[in-house]
Amino acid sequence: MSGYRALPSVDQLLQSDVGRRLTENHGRQAVTTAIRQRLDAARQAIHDGADGAAEAARLPHLVAADLAVQAATQLRPMLNLTGTVLHTNLGRAIMADEAIVAANVAMASSLALEYDLQTGGRGQRDDHLRGLLCELTGAEDATVVNNNAAAVLIALNTFGQGRNSIVSRGELIEIGGAFRLPDIMARAGTTLVEVGTTNRTHLRDYQDALSDMTGLILKVHTSNYRIEGFTAEVPAPQLAPVARQAGVVLLNDLGAGSLVDLSQWGLRREPTVAEAVAEGADLVTFSGDKLLGGPQAGFIVGRRHLIAQINRNPLKRVLRLDKIRIAALQATLRLYRDPDRLAARLPVLRMLSRPLDDIATQARRLAPQVAALLPEGYGAAPCDCASQIGSGALPTDTIPSAGLRLTGRGGDAPDRLAARLRALPRPVVGHIRDGALILDLRCLGDDADLLEALAQS
Repeated sequence: MSGYRALPSVDQLLQSDVGRRLTENHGRQAVTTAIRQRLDAARQAIHDGADGAAEAARLPHLVAADLAVQAATQLRPMLNLTGTVLHTNLGRAIMADEAIVAANVAMASSLALEYDLQTGGRGQRDDHLRGLLCELTGAEDATVVNNNAAAVLIALNTFGQGRNSIVSRGELIEIGGAFRLPDIMARAGTTLVEVGTTNRTHLRDYQDALSDMTGLILKVHTSNYRIEGFTAEVPAPQLAPVARQAGVVLLNDLGAGSLVDLSQWGLRREPTVAEAVAEGADLVTFSGDKLLGGPQAGFIVGRRHLIAQINRNPLKRVLRLDKIRIAALQATLRLYRDPDRLAARLPVLRMLSRPLDDIATQARRLAPQVAALLPEGYGAAPCDCASQIGSGALPTDTIPSAGLRLTGRGGDAPDRLAARLRALPRPVVGHIRDGALILDLRCLGDDADLLEALAQS
């Protein structure tokens, strides 16, 4: 029994200097629970033969460590050196300074979100974005929901529920997390009518599928894969008159969606939203947190009377945005009014358009400094690599880049080092290739960010 007597009581630990500090940081209830759990473990250890005094001495440190682990968040800043600029698992777009400021103001203040300051009556939260979206896309009207899958869902539900929706077999996409377009269509309450084949779909296929039960024709930009070889698809300008004559809605889902021509920064050209609107689509859907470079959102732009119908759908309230994202989106969209400075102010475009020479120079400069911070037995050397946009945008295209090739002894050296870098207070994530851990520097703005992170290893 003497071993057990060495253990302090819960109250004794709470009243100790360590206990008071922990209570100040974590709250009395959390500290009490942690102490009780560690006391139970200590009693079991003494039962198994451990020294009671030694267990008692360890208790404050173990309780503090447990509470630190509980308080730590996985949502902490990290360095994305994977080479994928819009990495879905790492939160996609880094937002512009203007958007961050706007989001902070929205979090700290009451806003006229749905309040008309002129009349004192109720306003519409979409009004903060509608004018900008119409200006930048040429559409008659616009609305916004919480992501692009939701934009497609509510459009399908509004115009296709209980009716047919015609889609080319070559455009039945699957997006991240195994979410498939046919499943979204089923949840929307519309009946999928597949036309054409996987690799070839012709205009007559759509025309033959039209019936009194048709609610809409869905055109999907296959941004996250490519079908090459003996292929054919029907472009939106040819589908528009067919849909119009049949009296059905033509919905063009652009997916990533770009408001500007990416080719001016050396990237392969993607269709812009304004072009999709001009080509005759009744509705166009696209994302806010991919190529647009803002927070997660799904935009729907198009004909005024159709947008009005979507806004009357009860799902609109379910899928609406909060004030923080609306504020950040408004600030992001405003940047597009000044296209000459867009790449300098929008992080996504700044990273994608970063000159190769600049990245290669950074790699040569950092190599010896990084090598000095790595564990014993590891080295770092400059290397060529290839970046990609990510999040389904231009999946077959890569952008020449440069980085650091980290190597060590043993076949599992890259995996061991990758795990160690992931465990840093500010995790560093790269990718393993050809027996080395590669840190693509395209997304690293400041040398000090990487050096300070590695100094904690």
